[in-house]
Amino acid sequence: MKEKTTSIFMSNVSQKLSVLEKIGYGLGDFAANLIFQTLLTFLAFFYTDVYKIPAGTASIIIFIGGFIGAFFNILMGVIADRTQTRWGKFRPWILWTALPFGFATVLSFLTPDFGLRGKITYTLLTYIFLVLLYAANNLPYVALSGVLTGDMKERNSLSSYRFVAVMIAQFIVQSLLLPLVLILGHGDKAVGFKNTMLSFAIVGVICLLITFFTTKERIIPSKNQESSVRQDFIDLSKNGPWLVMLLVTILVFITLSLKGGMYIFYFKYYLDPAAQTVFLNDIGFSSFISWLNTTLTAIGLTDLQWPKDIPTSAFSLFNAGGILFMILGILFSKSLANSFGKRNIYIAFIFLSAISLLFFNFFSRTAITMVFLTQLIHGFIYGVTIPLLWAMIADVADYSEWKNNRRATATVFSAMIFGIKLGISIGGALGAAFLSKYGYVAEEVNQVFTTAEGIKLSVSIYPGFIFIISAVLLCFYIIDKNMEIEIEKDLNERREN
Repeated sequence: MKEKTTSIFMSNVSQKLSVLEKIGYGLGDFAANLIFQTLLTFLAFFYTDVYKIPAGTASIIIFIGGFIGAFFNILMGVIADRTQTRWGKFRPWILWTALPFGFATVLSFLTPDFGLRGKITYTLLTYIFLVLLYAANNLPYVALSGVLTGDMKERNSLSSYRFVAVMIAQFIVQSLLLPLVLILGHGDKAVGFKNTMLSFAIVGVICLLITFFTTKERIIPSKNQESSVRQDFIDLSKNGPWLVMLLVTILVFITLSLKGGMYIFYFKYYLDPAAQTVFLNDIGFSSFISWLNTTLTAIGLTDLQWPKDIPTSAFSLFNAGGILFMILGILFSKSLANSFGKRNIYIAFIFLSAISLLFFNFFSRTAITMVFLTQLIHGFIYGVTIPLLWAMIADVADYSEWKNNRRATATVFSAMIFGIKLGISIGGALGAAFLSKYGYVAEEVNQVFTTAEGIKLSVSIYPGFIFIISAVLLCFYIIDKNMEIEIEKDLNERREN
């Protein structure tokens, strides 16, 4: 196909986004992260401790499903960039996939008694189904952020709204999911996961519909623009910032998936239960939970009692504290990025995040206070980087248009989501593989020494060094603050013409 390199134009509308549109867009990521954070944090636990699949087999399932989902994102990018509807390119996919995505979520957390071989087949098929639907929904959603506005300050603001929504979803999943599982299942984790994920699916579908109805695509490719799939990927191959961000994205999500999935094992099988009990008593958490349960009983809500399992309470509080401080970090992200540039802030804070993770390796099994303090510090530092990743990916799409006079937003984002899915599948598979390698036995209270040490390494040394490599790679990312300004100015002039 012969290619025309006519410029992209922008609809003749304001590039400022209303608060309603920012909130509406953020609810889409809230919906996605109810599921994404569950997969990130609890999938290995669900497969091994709830559905009783061997850790080594769970590792293979997670990797295969994630790998297929990663490659499907590339296909979705090609499809989405070539979608033409009265609603735009990306919004209709959010509408079309909302209900099927919710259905796939529920299927993936059922526990039919099929025997071991049947369980393996069921989990593999439902996980693949889920990641395909996730890609068909989330890739267009993410790409939508690149066409809502061309104003980079508005993009930074949009990212902040979006990732506050992400943090709220993360708070719910990482702090409350396990207690909800025990409460809604009356102690039966299999029933609890089914009921909890059904609730998440219903809420998610509603939020995705709100996203569709409250957003508007403003950056529109010229009708004269024609490009082949081959040309889109040739453009990407010549895009140095895209390559750097792809590698960084893979490494970051390997880290998040690895440590996120291993924290529950860290609390159940590494940290000393008696020390956790003393810590929760000393800070008044146990007294608060006792008061809460008494109050719920007094008003007749006897089915909503907070579980008495100490590692569950400590794990939930650990995650809650980290997430609250991540939200605080997100609030500083926009001003820091506007002052010093996204790249410089990302390099500094991802490196500091790595250092904070490495500290976990030096804490004994009874050093609960230090574990919690380090989590709060890590949460704030890492929180600063969270909105920057996606804002930088949107900048990469602008860089591609600036260099090539062609815009392929979804293709750029699909490659990045490919990196996310690949990172998650590698990180999740590594977590399950480490459990197998270090001799983990599901629900064995007293794990052997090598298992406990392997779990500790998986939340400290391994993820910390991966973050350090990410910081080094970002030094080769050339879109600094001055280039951001130049790209925005040039593209606005082209679009006006």
